[in-house]
Amino acid sequence: MDRRASLLVLQHIACEPPGAYEDELLERGASLARVMVDRGEPLPEWREFDGIVAMGGPMGAYEDERLPWLAPEKALIADAVRSGLPFWGVCLGAQLLAASLGASVYAGADPEVGVLPVYPTGAAASDPVFSLAPDEFPALQWHGDTFALPAGAVHLARSDAYEQQAFVVSRAYGLQFHIEIGAGLATEWGEVPAYADSLEAIMGADALPRLVDAVAAHERRMTALARALFGAWLDRVVAPAQAPSGERSPTDQL
Repeated sequence: MDRRASLLVLQHIACEPPGAYEDELLERGASLARVMVDRGEPLPEWREFDGIVAMGGPMGAYEDERLPWLAPEKALIADAVRSGLPFWGVCLGAQLLAASLGASVYAGADPEVGVLPVYPTGAAASDPVFSLAPDEFPALQWHGDTFALPAGAVHLARSDAYEQQAFVVSRAYGLQFHIEIGAGLATEWGEVPAYADSLEAIMGADALPRLVDAVAAHERRMTALARALFGAWLDRVVAPAQAPSGERSPTDQL
């Protein structure tokens, strides 16, 4: 990056920080401003940042009536992304990105929970970020909602259960899956009632120890890929967006 980036992190529950993405960011000497949106912390002026990272949470992207902070957050995301600000959304963050750009977010046929394979699409091979992904990789899935692609989006990954696993529109990326966490955070997630319920419904009463073991078995590979993809986003999307306005970014044609 031409200078040290400053990213805004939108976090929706304490146990879902950016994990390996944050490790990569801080190792590069960049900075972040974390906002706990679910606690009612005020949203800052997004124009002061070089990019936005939006993480997951147990709520739905459509629960505006129950959660008064959702509509302002989606408005911020829409304004920032339409302006060309780089964005990286994970799980709920991907659903918020889709919703903010006018696409539908809704409950899927069945929850998808477990360490399961994800497959990049053919379009991923020419993407500046997802071209680094292998033809198949393990990822932690822990969601019941899914989404339609927003207008102009490029589909980047799918799974056996859900077609929409990753997409890009302009400089904004949405990832339904988790590759940024390890066994420690997975254990904390199992203590969240909404997560525990979905986990037991799919995998049975002893689900959490088995899931944590699966995450631990793939942790090194998943977090290495997380840092590689996020590093490519920082180098190839965020850094060009920091360039003087007269210079074109390699992502301008996405």
